[in-house]
Order: sequence, then C-alpha cells, then structure tokens
Amino acid sequence: MTVKELTQEARHEEALKKYMLDAPELMEEIKNLSADDQKDQIQWAFEDEAEAQGLQPWELTLKYTSTPEEYEATRLALHKEAAEVLGVEWEEYCEMNNLVV
Repeated sequence: MTVKELTQEARHEEALKKYMLDAPELMEEIKNLSADDQKDQIQWAFEDEAEAQGLQPWELTLKYTSTPEEYEATRLALHKEAAEVLGVEWEEYCEMNNLVV
C-alpha cells in the first residue's frame, strides 16, 4: 500500500503502531495506564520525537508510513502546497521552515 492510498487518519494510526515498536521503554512505562491515557502518552511522545528530529508531527507520520523516496517527494509537495496557501514565496518558505531542497 502506498502513502497515497491511506487517509491521513489511517496513516497516522499506522505511524503510531510503528512508533510503538521503536519505543519499547515507553510502552513498558505506560503499560499500567488506562487505554485512553496510553493513547495520549503515545501521541505526546510521538510529537516530542517529531520535534527532536526537527519535524512536524505530520512529517514524522509520513516518514513512518512511506519509502524514503515517497517521503521526500510527498513532504516537499505538501510544503509547497502550504507555501501557496500562505501566499509565501517558496524560497522564503524554505528559509522560514529550515527546509533544504
């Protein structure tokens, strides 16, 4: 299944599942919490991981759910779309968001 075949919500759920496999210490830490609290903790840890990698959470979701080639192409396309929506020149947008193209 390619990245385009998943809805954003399904893509994020898939990314969280993969993230949990990469974070066994987190899973051990939260194993006695309620299901809702576990879900919240996983989401917050995921967001923290994205920030630690210098990414937006949606970019980390994309990273977990696509090939490296799909990741780069889709990431840049979505950033270009955001620049257009914001009415910001691409070069300026890249500078503001520390994007290296």
